[in-house]
Amino acid sequence: MLSFLRNDLNQLQAYAPHPGGNSGSPIETQILDRLDTNECPYDLPEELKQKLAWTYQHEIETNRYPDGSHFPLKIAIANYINEIISNSEAFVNPEQISVGNGSDELIRSILIATCLGGEGSILVANPTFSMYGIIAQTLGISVVGIGRDKDTFEMDLNAAKTAIETTQNPPIRVVFVVHPNSPTANALTDNELDWLRQLPEQILVVIDEAYFEFSQTSVIEELKHHPNWVILRTFSKAFRLASLRVGYAIAHPELITALEKVRLPYNLPSFTQTAALLALNNCQDLLKVIPEILAERTNLINALTENKQLKIWRSDANFIYIRLTDEQNSDQALNQIMQQLKTKGTLVRHTGGGLRITVGRPEENQRTIERLFSIL
Repeated sequence: MLSFLRNDLNQLQAYAPHPGGNSGSPIETQILDRLDTNECPYDLPEELKQKLAWTYQHEIETNRYPDGSHFPLKIAIANYINEIISNSEAFVNPEQISVGNGSDELIRSILIATCLGGEGSILVANPTFSMYGIIAQTLGISVVGIGRDKDTFEMDLNAAKTAIETTQNPPIRVVFVVHPNSPTANALTDNELDWLRQLPEQILVVIDEAYFEFSQTSVIEELKHHPNWVILRTFSKAFRLASLRVGYAIAHPELITALEKVRLPYNLPSFTQTAALLALNNCQDLLKVIPEILAERTNLINALTENKQLKIWRSDANFIYIRLTDEQNSDQALNQIMQQLKTKGTLVRHTGGGLRITVGRPEENQRTIERLFSIL
């Protein structure tokens, strides 16, 4: 190891992105169904791509830095949020929004603003989105993990309370939850939400609503009562902009000011900001596919439930989570199933002791069912 690198980097592992079809086992088919990263199965419509191309050619000056304030985008995001909120008292304004290069950058900014320098540690309930822990560890921030109920995936709230009470030097400063959780697809329960509401104000609560457009479940109307809450959302899922990396945080203006202080300048390219604005201006058309995806999710769950070797949970997101009913050596068996599916042309994610399968287009879902049943 190079002598100038931090000693603890030896213990860290970089995030492993989905492998695609060019590595590992040979693929038996030219059709590759990428159902391992919870993306929308549909690309931007051709007419919107043409608009983006025209804007790039005629309006974006590549020799100029992008708008570092993101203010037009923040206004559009606030309008989108407020159109959905039925309660006018829950009004969100641009000063409550910070925009990042994906939610990952916002997670990093949150950790820099709260825990860096030994001032705090974070609490996560595993299995969950791995980047909370990965980013914290790259910053030298301690991660305290608790478990979940094996049947419902509800957080072990007793363990969470104990961890908060007993963790010192540094204390838990941030709690991360996903609503609904990835990879297990369950939304926060009333008990979990009540616990979050009761956390003291010196603990920041990060509620990741990356799959809001699919779950239609949000706590955004409670933000005005909880200055220690921040909601994360993304354009990578329902808005079909995963390749362009846009995420946003909604929180108390004082917290947003802190996030703006620590984020990198010009963090969002002009083309990315233009694409996000275009997506918001055409959100009704882009989100029309959601009912189809949810119906396909139901069909996928119903079909897989017929196989008694599989244990399947209800889903509040655009993916499902399955495990084997025979838990003996299940991790090894699931890894083999994942590799065999890849060989047949379907990519899924083996994580947290189960397989996470994105809901794809109807023909992709049918191939998933057929391939999985042929393996089992």
